[in-house]
Amino acid sequence: MPMSPQELKLKMGTGLLSFPVTHFDRNLQFAEAPYRDHVAWLSSFDAATLLAAGGTGEYFSLGQDEFPTIIRTAVEAAEGRCPVVAGCGVNTRRAIAEARAAEAAGADGVLLLPTYLMGGTQEGQYAHVKAVCDSVAIGVIVYNRATSVLTAETVQRLADACPNLIGFKDGVGEIDLVTRIRATLGDRLVYIGGMPTHELFASAYDAAGFSTYSSAVFNFVPELALTFYNALRAGDRSTMDRILHGFFYPFADIRDRVAGYPVSLIKGGLKAVGRDPGPVRPPLVNATEKDIADLASVIRAIEPMGSAA
Repeated sequence: MPMSPQELKLKMGTGLLSFPVTHFDRNLQFAEAPYRDHVAWLSSFDAATLLAAGGTGEYFSLGQDEFPTIIRTAVEAAEGRCPVVAGCGVNTRRAIAEARAAEAAGADGVLLLPTYLMGGTQEGQYAHVKAVCDSVAIGVIVYNRATSVLTAETVQRLADACPNLIGFKDGVGEIDLVTRIRATLGDRLVYIGGMPTHELFASAYDAAGFSTYSSAVFNFVPELALTFYNALRAGDRSTMDRILHGFFYPFADIRDRVAGYPVSLIKGGLKAVGRDPGPVRPPLVNATEKDIADLASVIRAIEPMGSAA
């Protein structure tokens, strides 16, 4: 049985979140068996929620025909060890169809990703989010990013109108906006940091009242990701700084070499640790062997610090 929206809200606020990559074979078809193994492995760690078919999971390249199978596989692989939230988006009709498919597949909630190309007005965004919330009984998290940026007033209206809207995720990085939203809504929502390589922004978001964030690198260095998260929660600045300088800054330097690497390099990281997830789908390009080797060197250097507290 999926969690109730309020149960999901409480659970998501207790720990680190992550987006599993989606595995493909050499013909770029969904590879169910290794994906199932990967989600089972990630769910064996202390993740508060796994977000299947999200940005790091290449949601933007998935077909609607394969989406339900991906979500159902993630739910089955997690085996109740942690909730599974599914990505959905593009436009209102597709988001509703995918939200309903995710609910039928056993997902505990959906993350509403940005609309395609057009942002529209606040009134239009309100109607879009409300229609998705009204279409399902499971929890909904709205994602401020790209074309879909809501004001504090719009988020408040949605929270008043939609009991199953339980979360707000930010990938814009405007601290004044997220602070206003957090101050306006209080504990009505769970607040999630969602910047690319969010660990680089974690301290600022923590000061703004965001209790958690999604970690892409959890895919291939879960112990290290948890160590950093636990240090943030404990106010252990020394440990955070060591991991930032030893891993996250070098990782970001490699990530910034090629457009699309915030996804491709995560798959490269899995390849570097011997858990090859297969290629990315176009328009992304695979991480080069050199960049994977450089990342492997960073991982080897930081490994003694990767034991989760």
